Amino acid sequence: MKKIITLSIALLAFSFSNAQETTKITKSSKKTGAKITAAIPKVQGAGMVFESETIDYGTIAHNADGKREFVFTNNGNKPLIITNTQGSCGCTVPTSPKEPILPGAKAVIGVKYATDRVGAFTKTVTVTSNAEGMPTKVLTIKGTVLGDDAPKS
Repeated sequence: MKKIITLSIALLAFSFSNAQETTKITKSSKKTGAKITAAIPKVQGAGMVFESETIDYGTIAHNADGKREFVFTNNGNKPLIITNTQGSCGCTVPTSPKEPILPGAKAVIGVKYATDRVGAFTKTVTVTSNAEGMPTKVLTIKGTVLGDDAPKS
């Protein structure tokens, strides 16, 4: 009986020591303004967790500023290296950090959509990196560009 109890305690201690670490990320709710805190699991190697994987431009004016940003955190224990970012067409131009993103650091993938094209759009940005388990990530932008003669709301 003593052996079983000792073994159980040893296994329990081992499982607690190997529990996955987490980092907390806080962001504000768009609707209520309330702070929302979510735990981001730590990964072995480089990691990449986005605050949002979709940017909704909403309804924007023709030739409006088409620049937006995807914010992400390296949730790993090794530097994250973005090796490539590719828009789904020539109207979607991404930019990415050239230097490694250290563990726990935040960074930005910029995207510029050509708002000279009138109408609804849904485009993607493919991010290639050394992130453990998911070296390729697809991000989405969407919205509607109004024509010059359309009523503005």
